[in-house]
Order: sequence, then C-alpha cells, then structure tokens
Amino acid sequence: MQRKMRSKAYIKGGPLAPNLTGVVYFDEINGGTWITVDIKGLPEVTRKDGKFIGPFGFHIHEGGTCEIGNPQDPFQRAGGHYNPYKQPHGMHAGDLPVLFSNGGNFKLSFYTDKFTPYDIIGKTVIIHESPDDYRTEPSGNSGRRLACGKIAKA
Repeated sequence: MQRKMRSKAYIKGGPLAPNLTGVVYFDEINGGTWITVDIKGLPEVTRKDGKFIGPFGFHIHEGGTCEIGNPQDPFQRAGGHYNPYKQPHGMHAGDLPVLFSNGGNFKLSFYTDKFTPYDIIGKTVIIHESPDDYRTEPSGNSGRRLACGKIAKA
C-alpha cells in the first residue's frame, strides 16, 4: 500500500464519555482513503432510560470545532454529517461503520472512495452514543455526541 497523503484526528471524549480517547488515520491510496481507527474507553453497551447506549455511531461532520458547548448535548458546533454530494442519509460521504466496544476498545481498518484525506482536513470525527440507522434524516437517530476529534494534516 503506497501512501500519498495522510490526515488524522485525535479523539477526545466529552462530558458524557470523559475516558474515551483514540486516533483515526486517513491515508490516500488507489483513488480513495484507507481509514484506520484505534479507540479506547468506549462505554460498554447498556440500556439506559429505555434506550440502548452503543454500539456507537461514527461519522465525519462538516464543522471544524470540537468545542463542548452544552455539556448535556456536547459538540454541536461540529455541525451535521459531511455530505458534499447532497445524498440522502446512509449515503453521506461522512457515514462510517458503527463502532462496537470490546472491553472499551475498538480497532478497524477499511477503505472508502467517497473522499480523500485532503478533502476532510478541517472537518471533525464524531462518536455518537447510539448506532446509526442509516435512514433517519439528518443524523441516523444516533443520539448525543460522546467524543470529537478535528481532522488535520498528519
């Protein structure tokens, strides 16, 4: 795998998941991006107030800030899903696979041709408290935002 350009996001949990940390790398290969995810401190999947917490929605968002803002509904300034082609939900370029906690850890590598690492510099990676249903507009009913990382050139 020959790497041309790399961007990355350091993930940091907010008030709803303060122990959540990690890094996401975006490597340019073969006309797309190889994404490598390494997350620690994910909450275990539980049921709270009649709703499941986890598996966890995972997206690239349009906004460029990880400002916490309201501690009960953090990271709202990260904006909505990255969707440069104006596609319906489930087809957004920023819709990524759901994260499953394995003792609080998650690792995954995968390929997408929906963007390059350069395209997403200045955007954010968000981890949500619930899985994305890939249908409900605008964010897949994935719940509050647990963690955020700003994407920068590596």
